[in-house]
Amino acid sequence: MASFLMLAMVFTYSNTINAQESEDYNMWENIMFTPDNKELKTLGENMRKHNQTYHKENPYNATVYNITTGPNAGKMIWQMGSMMFKHNDTRPEDGGHNEDWRDNVMPYVKKIHTIEYWTQDDKKSNVDMLAGDEVKYPILFIRYFEIEEGHGYTMNNHFKQVSETLKSMEGENPWGLYYNQFLQGDLGRHVATVGFYKNWAEFDEDGPSFKEAYEKLYGENSWDTFVETRDDTFSNRWDEIWEYNKNLSGD
Repeated sequence: MASFLMLAMVFTYSNTINAQESEDYNMWENIMFTPDNKELKTLGENMRKHNQTYHKENPYNATVYNITTGPNAGKMIWQMGSMMFKHNDTRPEDGGHNEDWRDNVMPYVKKIHTIEYWTQDDKKSNVDMLAGDEVKYPILFIRYFEIEEGHGYTMNNHFKQVSETLKSMEGENPWGLYYNQFLQGDLGRHVATVGFYKNWAEFDEDGPSFKEAYEKLYGENSWDTFVETRDDTFSNRWDEIWEYNKNLSGD
């Protein structure tokens, strides 16, 4: 029950943000699936044709990513949005959409793992430089967080400090904060952050120090408290890298 109430609080919190700031919000539907590796060529051709035909424009625009690291490496993400829940009522279904997905895409997918809805915290995220063209940052550094029971209340301040620190640093530091809109049970995956990269070489660069920027904002020797609060707030954290798959997307 405690776990249920804690997760319900996260769900309520994220929706409260949307309601308080605007009647509009940014959300994405993510479908994680395992492709049939023996039929990748056919899957690619059919999925691209499907996306180009039915998912070329927002809010139904489709983007496909390859998961290249982490426990889900080898799987793929089919993403639609940005959208709102109401757009599900008018999502593409007619004109052969459902039949095309059923007959020309699904036969080449071995397994659908999850279908999730992730809402962006527009206030804390630092994504203005994306300017609606996320594909110019084709590599996504995803970090998932599982909230520790009884510590959901510290999450807001933790990410507020992360956001303020990143926004204070020199240069472009695109970063987004996202809340999973439905309970995931043992999967966790309550919250995710996304770092946007133009290429792999950026991981080799010695950019500005997050720790130094944090202590400049919050005071010398404040870092240890930040790390301790983070470890108390989250029971688990793990990373994935997603690579934009231009050939399969609807862009």
